Amino acid sequence: MMGQGALDHRIKPLTTQMKLTGVALTARCGPRDNLAVYVAMRVAKPGDVLILQVDAYERAAIIGDHVAQIMQNLGIAGVVTDGLVRDVEGILEVGLPVFATGVTPNSPYKNGPVEVGTPLAIGGLPVDAGDLIVGDRDGVVVVPRLWIAEVITSLDDVRAKERAAGEQIASGMTIPAWVDELIASARTRHLD
Repeated sequence: MMGQGALDHRIKPLTTQMKLTGVALTARCGPRDNLAVYVAMRVAKPGDVLILQVDAYERAAIIGDHVAQIMQNLGIAGVVTDGLVRDVEGILEVGLPVFATGVTPNSPYKNGPVEVGTPLAIGGLPVDAGDLIVGDRDGVVVVPRLWIAEVITSLDDVRAKERAAGEQIASGMTIPAWVDELIASARTRHLD
């Protein structure tokens, strides 16, 4: 995807060992409100990743350990939110991959309104139900569902290029040859 598709750098896993891959199910939550989370859990399929938009609200958590356990029981693959979570120790015991901007002990209400499965924006990117979500210690990437086949097809080429570059660097390469070519080209202007 031309090096693009990552959500805002602040959305990180609760531990560096957490990884997730799955299909997005979106839920737009109001400030300090997680009613949409419960509706999303009701319609989620095993392997779905719940994308919980709270518009970066930082005064309350969107989920805690009890909700994480319910999600785990349902086979939900993980959670990505632009908000905060709570009960980290319990979430870690559950083992559900959770990616959030931070942690707070403040809890949410359940008032609504509810919006599930609709397009939304989180972490600076649009996300739609059905998009592919991949997360690890570096962050979360969204692959729009219309690009999934093309991205998967390109992975072998990306891996081969990364492997070749890694081998060249490990064998002592310092500055890539293309840098000298660029410096010698008409694209570079030398100032004395």
